[in-house]
Amino acid sequence: MCGIVGYIGDRQATEFLMDGLAKLEYRGYDSAGIAVYHDDKITVQKKVGRLVNLQKVVEEHPNVGTVGIGHTRWATHGGPSDMNSHPHTDEKGDFAVVHNGIIENYLELKEELIGKGYHFKSETDTEVVAHLCADMYDGDFASTVRHVLLRLRGSFSLVFMCRFEPDKIICSKRDNPLIIGLGNGENYIASDIPAILSYTRRTYILNDEEMAIVQKDKIWVTDYEGIPISKKVFEVNWDAEAAEKGGFEHFMLKEIYEQPKAIRDTMSCRIANDGTHVVFDELKWTPEDVKSIDKILITACGTAYHAGLLAKYFIEKIAKIPVEVDIASEYRYRDPLTDHKTLCIVISQSGETIDTLAALKEAKRRGARSLAVTNVLGSSISREADQVVYTWAGPEIAVASTKAYTTQLVALLLLSLYMGQLNGELDAELEGNILSDLMNVPDQCQQIFDHVEDIHAYANQFKEKEDVFFIGRSMDYALAMEGALKLKEISYIHAEAYAGGELKHGTLALIISGVPVIALATQRNVEEKMISNIKEVKARDAFVVGVVQEHDTEVAKCVDAIITIPKTSNFVVPIMTVIPLQLLAYYTAVVRGNDVDKPRNLAKSVTVE
Repeated sequence: MCGIVGYIGDRQATEFLMDGLAKLEYRGYDSAGIAVYHDDKITVQKKVGRLVNLQKVVEEHPNVGTVGIGHTRWATHGGPSDMNSHPHTDEKGDFAVVHNGIIENYLELKEELIGKGYHFKSETDTEVVAHLCADMYDGDFASTVRHVLLRLRGSFSLVFMCRFEPDKIICSKRDNPLIIGLGNGENYIASDIPAILSYTRRTYILNDEEMAIVQKDKIWVTDYEGIPISKKVFEVNWDAEAAEKGGFEHFMLKEIYEQPKAIRDTMSCRIANDGTHVVFDELKWTPEDVKSIDKILITACGTAYHAGLLAKYFIEKIAKIPVEVDIASEYRYRDPLTDHKTLCIVISQSGETIDTLAALKEAKRRGARSLAVTNVLGSSISREADQVVYTWAGPEIAVASTKAYTTQLVALLLLSLYMGQLNGELDAELEGNILSDLMNVPDQCQQIFDHVEDIHAYANQFKEKEDVFFIGRSMDYALAMEGALKLKEISYIHAEAYAGGELKHGTLALIISGVPVIALATQRNVEEKMISNIKEVKARDAFVVGVVQEHDTEVAKCVDAIITIPKTSNFVVPIMTVIPLQLLAYYTAVVRGNDVDKPRNLAKSVTVE
């Protein structure tokens, strides 16, 4: 993985390829490359590191031609290097390939090809595909690619060029995203919409096991047997400016400040006009649908997993349905007790997270009903799930997720209310109160933004620290996990979250003089217990920053500094509490001089297991 682009038309391909790859930099990568056909030859240029390194090569040695493919790579098989960068070709340079995902049987294929005399230059699984094309070439480009695809196991998006038929690019996908942009006398291929948005809004979104033959003025889509498939045009309706920084120093900061709008957009169409109850027109569940659920399985990865942990509290407290939350990469390897009375809720910002997609497929195989909570229309997970609840966060460019997380919380809280409403477990007055508080959140967020300088000051104190600890109870514990993840993924400070009650079971050994502790204490029902935990770390001379709802005076008495959240209900406060944690992570990364939007070793959409 990580970013794919392709162009075929009448203008110079390199211009689009480099621009498209720049639009996909947010996905995280460690090398980049392009391949362009001209004068009976496919010329490959690739370079480890940032795209600017490739740009220098292209400027020094212009790659002329009107057909080409490009790639930004996030290392899976073989470390970052020029040789391991994509595109890859066969030994004669007749075929060029770019690839996202993993070819699971590549070693088996590689041994077979080596036995036939083929020589490999890279450590990648992708190079196997290029050599396999050469080995299986039957005089017809499309026929050859079909036969190659049938030999591959794994998850992938693949784009092929062939020197013998330079008037076409062929692409296919399985479990990894791929789109085709429709132009006039030219067509585009990309792994994500931002790459082509400046050129066209008309797209085909490929489904699994589909193959597209793309020419400058025509596109055929077939299955792997060559049977034609009719595709509907998907019109992209969001603005290209949404992918720009809009005056902010980083995409992450811009997206933190976009949260009031994203929250409002996600909830506005799901709350009745009188504000008293939730409506989900996209679900149209009946009371029987909810009452037939014995338990709910929530599965996700990373930040989305943390949203799932909070959803467990929401659903069990409001709808009284048992919930288990699984890390998606673990779920399908433990012989889970999932059946037709289970509702599987999968959460993914991109809708392409491969572990989450695999967990969804496994839950469905075991008979579960499925519901996806995602931000991307037409994504793999949204197509695989029985039903979808979209979060309307808009494009999220920074690798570290912010507005996607808060909109997931909003959607999951609304879903909890909806289920409690249908199965009769939710008191109407409580529902009205929660919704009233929820509708105030976009405006209340501004109160947090008004005190950014205080958070910035804490970040300066953390600049030289090696460890930071987050503690909390109840829903605050789940939030502590997200706060710790944000801090470590962009500041590179070791950060850990602990349940407050677990301190005495070993964690206190790590608390020494001056170590920062972020103590979340927004949940009123466990505040007294949390104060005791704060005193435990203060007794070891920790520097404690308390996070509390406004007008809370008790916690302030026993901490060194305070971050205040606007007063609201226990169910709603997590949505706002995460914002100062995001800001703390952001400013700490900035003062440490890190690349906030592209943290090392991370990618935006993780499409490998």
